[in-house]
Amino acid sequence: MKAGFTLLIILMCSSFAQTPAPSSGTGIEGVISMGPAYGGPARAGMPNSRPLPNTTFVVSGDKGAAAEFTTDETGRFRIALAPGHYSVSIKEKKGMIGHYGPFSVDVTAGQMKAVTWYCDTGMR
Repeated sequence: MKAGFTLLIILMCSSFAQTPAPSSGTGIEGVISMGPAYGGPARAGMPNSRPLPNTTFVVSGDKGAAAEFTTDETGRFRIALAPGHYSVSIKEKKGMIGHYGPFSVDVTAGQMKAVTWYCDTGMR
């Protein structure tokens, strides 16, 4: 009985070891902005875009949803991910007009991929 329990623990540990965990130096980081920031024509001296703050995005890979992240108050984010190809989309659109992804990104082992993504608010 004790040998069976020990074998079960060893098998469980080996299955966890086969799933590569992303290192803190592998993933994506960047800033997400949105615009036009105001309806109507662009105004001289007024920025036409602004950061997309406190917004949650879902990161999906070949096997479905892989992770989530939330932008900070300046639209910045950083998330560790295993190497692979991902699609990033806003989590909940909740009646928002415009386009907030999906954005496509390839993550390479040992690198933080720097991205700058722009969302179209749909304001004109």
